[in-house]
Amino acid sequence: MRKFQFLTFLLLLVLMGCHAKKKKNFQVYGIGFYNLENLFDTIHDEGKNDYEFLADGSYKWDAEKYKSKLHNMARVLADMGTDKLPGVGCAAIGVAEVENAKCLTDLCNQPALKARNFQFVHIEGPDQRGIDCALLYNPQLFKIKNVKLVPYIYNRPEDANRATRGFLVVSGSLANEHVTIIVNHLPSRGAPSYAREDGGSQLRVVKDSLQKDDPKVKLFIMGDMNDDPQDLSMSKCLGAKREISEVEEGGLYNPWWNMLASGQGTLQFQGSWNLFDQIIVSSNLLNKNGKNNFSTLKLFDYQVFRRDYLIQQEGPYRGNTLRTTAGGKWLNGYSDHLPTLVYLKKR
Repeated sequence: MRKFQFLTFLLLLVLMGCHAKKKKNFQVYGIGFYNLENLFDTIHDEGKNDYEFLADGSYKWDAEKYKSKLHNMARVLADMGTDKLPGVGCAAIGVAEVENAKCLTDLCNQPALKARNFQFVHIEGPDQRGIDCALLYNPQLFKIKNVKLVPYIYNRPEDANRATRGFLVVSGSLANEHVTIIVNHLPSRGAPSYAREDGGSQLRVVKDSLQKDDPKVKLFIMGDMNDDPQDLSMSKCLGAKREISEVEEGGLYNPWWNMLASGQGTLQFQGSWNLFDQIIVSSNLLNKNGKNNFSTLKLFDYQVFRRDYLIQQEGPYRGNTLRTTAGGKWLNGYSDHLPTLVYLKKR
């Protein structure tokens, strides 16, 4: 009997060992983007048209409003990614509409972000209002290697005196792989469509240059595009495809195209949703032809990030984004945009 029990015990150990060998462990990472909608401090920056965000400006901007804005932005940024990564959140988040490095320092010092030791990279740009793009990151997950700002170039004589945000290119290491994130904020809908189409073409040049330097680099092109995925700036000039099956080697996939078609968006205009806030990924982040291979970083999910606190719950604009200010009224809200997220998996 004892011999039989011993043999049964050995068999169980062997079976458990085989099961353990078959079990695959995965690590998940979140990458996000969020337009912070006018994160300005209360001090005038020389040479910038930031007068609306001073105490005597149209927004009556003061220390209490600035403090509340920082708190609200930090809450969203800390919550992003926690649906799949509770207590961890995102490895990196691109942001738009931030005035300067002081605002980013104050933002990262908010308790919700300081608890995770969030850091930032930022290069002051030429935008006439003074708003820039930046990248927040968790240094335990994303290691920075190189940062540069590629200028956006207006190509037409009638735009000679214009200046706007450039393309913040941040290269680093995520899950021991070479990853580059391009954060941008293309010209607004107040500008002609060609301004955004030129931006898409310039982004494509940046992409091609990065892939020439390292064909294996995994790319994320993110930002407030001020266009939807099907618009020419994204679909033709940048060349981001709607379906994974359409993406050629070295090409780009835009997962937000189908999401917008399903009725989801990141901001509303006259009651309809747009999806300007996109994170576009390179072909080597895709599993194609039915494969399910996560031996390297691969895209496996994406979402428009929604929380009830980001949405107006009553009144004539119920269901719209809850902004900091609207119609001249202080709402103590968040942004006119919702964030977006992609999730990556690696075995």
